[in-house]
Amino acid sequence: MKHLLSIEELDRAAIERIVSQAERFSEVSDREIKTVPALRNRMVLNLFYEASTRTRGSFELAAKRLSADVVNFTASGSSVEKGESLKDTVLTLSAHKPDAIVLRTPWAGAAALVSQWCAAAIVNAGDGKHEHPTQALLDVYTLRRRLGAIDGASIWIVGDVAHSRVARSDVLAFQKMGARVTLAGPPTLIPREIEALGCEVRYTLDELPSADVVYALRMQNERMEETWVPSVREYAAWYQINAQRLRPEQILMHPGPVNRGVELSGEVADSPQAIITAQVEAGVVVRMAVLYELLAPNRTGLEPGPVPAEGRTPESGTDDLAPAGARGAGVGEGQPA
Repeated sequence: MKHLLSIEELDRAAIERIVSQAERFSEVSDREIKTVPALRNRMVLNLFYEASTRTRGSFELAAKRLSADVVNFTASGSSVEKGESLKDTVLTLSAHKPDAIVLRTPWAGAAALVSQWCAAAIVNAGDGKHEHPTQALLDVYTLRRRLGAIDGASIWIVGDVAHSRVARSDVLAFQKMGARVTLAGPPTLIPREIEALGCEVRYTLDELPSADVVYALRMQNERMEETWVPSVREYAAWYQINAQRLRPEQILMHPGPVNRGVELSGEVADSPQAIITAQVEAGVVVRMAVLYELLAPNRTGLEPGPVPAEGRTPESGTDDLAPAGARGAGVGEGQPA
């Protein structure tokens, strides 16, 4: 795997491999020393053209826990404000020879374009309304930890599907893992022919009790250039997930940020059924696994990432999961303490 641009590019085996690696990193995160030298001397560049709390923060922490050097770049305050194009920005930053670029932009397909302009591994951290593959991977990871397996589960994704990059990635990922996916929301917020992805569509929540998992989406107001629903109050009346609509045994998910009182009531957002915080926690270990998949030169059974052999250090050949500074302590790769 040279880049992570879309869930479409991953088969079930690849998703399971990343999730399994995330499980190993979860064990590492429970140690007193949480940093491992797996990506020492690698550089990860976070290039964000849109605001982000969870994604950018977890990618930064993931890279640092793998001992990579991290550079954060935001469009605000940069030459982008002077009219510099995405391509020229990427070419300029590529002169610093990053090993990976984590990219978020408001433009669908931007990550695929950037992958053609530089030698770095590209991780799509959200490209407009297109995809958000690492969110889907962490959602799979979180659900597997809760359910044990996703095969046969009924998952309803409710809300603003039309403007959500999470929805498309989750539909693909959940189905690859054997789940049955239903999209629900106002007709104006369900894309035409979305059933081509293999999911079902509903315009009411009448059948919501049949779901094992309810995944709520917020209204993506920043992507809306016109009125898509009569009012927020009417939307909430018809599609809000609240205590009257959520059964006690159902699992509740949300990619964040949550707009309380709109797509979720505060009562269910804070209920034991909600695993929203677990999704956030999963972000670090899953993104560690993605960066490791792309950049670690000696991961067992996997092809090398785009890191030149001369860039390796003597330490990088063994014990990738031993704590940084604890070489020779008897903790081998694949044997986290």
